[in-house]
Amino acid sequence: MMKTKSLLFLFVLLSFISFAQTKANTDDMAIKKNFTYFINSIKTKKIDQAVNCIYPKFFTVIPKEQMTQVLNLTYNNPFMKIDVQNLQFGSLEKPELINGEYFSITNYYLKMKCNVSSMNDEMKKQMSAALISKYGKNNVKYLANEGAYLINANMKACAVSKDKKYWKFVMLEKEYKTQLVKVLPKKILDKV
Repeated sequence: MMKTKSLLFLFVLLSFISFAQTKANTDDMAIKKNFTYFINSIKTKKIDQAVNCIYPKFFTVIPKEQMTQVLNLTYNNPFMKIDVQNLQFGSLEKPELINGEYFSITNYYLKMKCNVSSMNDEMKKQMSAALISKYGKNNVKYLANEGAYLINANMKACAVSKDKKYWKFVMLEKEYKTQLVKVLPKKILDKV
């Protein structure tokens, strides 16, 4: 009798653990799916579609029109053609419920090619310095034959959701940290 009880307990425990894992995987899958859609929107230069994937509260610090302009200048710029080549996910944090919304920090890697062949030498120098300061010397490689930089960007975003099905995103970039104080809970920002 005792043996059956302990086996039953073990079975229940295992079921619970696998259920908890499935739950976490479901969250991860939803975040990855929504984030991939966001990155693909940028990749295919559907900027309005990409802007709709951004956490609406972010537009209280940077107006939506301005964000659309910034993305357009970055990804639809004839002087500097950026080609997003590859998206890979690093770790995804377990979603945390704060004030009725779930927050999860998502680490990801983007491989991008930035063609600067139409820039003059002075602009190229500035571009090189900007890319190195943003992504680190080891993550920026100049391909002289193509007049392009190959960038391995190690990035973070915060996924936000009310229902854990549809996620919106905020890029966690150091240069935005002062504005993000008004957008994200302190507990989340402290991790950045």
